[in-house]
Amino acid sequence: MVKTYKISEISNMTNMPIPTLRYYEEIGLLKPDRDSNNYRVFSQRDLDWITFIKRAKATGLSLSKIVQYSKLREKGESTVRERVAILEQQEQLLVIEQEKLQEHIDFLRNKKQSYSEFQNKF
Repeated sequence: MVKTYKISEISNMTNMPIPTLRYYEEIGLLKPDRDSNNYRVFSQRDLDWITFIKRAKATGLSLSKIVQYSKLREKGESTVRERVAILEQQEQLLVIEQEKLQEHIDFLRNKKQSYSEFQNKF
């Protein structure tokens, strides 16, 4: 028998509030099964997908892009290129952000170095 989880268990396991999980279901990101009492029943596959959603959000990927990705995912292997394009686009944004952060770090290091050189003169 396949292990299943209630929404409260999924919430605890993922640190996602129950209202967020319900909202994700409402917008089509999550599609848990329902039991005979109409309670949501989540599987390991759902848990893995929630983990992906959380990581995608952490990269700055917008919820609308994640929904778009999800719809492509549901269509199957024929959409792999389109999904990769979404990921590549986000990767490029992160690379640009990384470059900006490196410039800030370099600025601070240079400023600290100039103070160090200044202090060594006295």
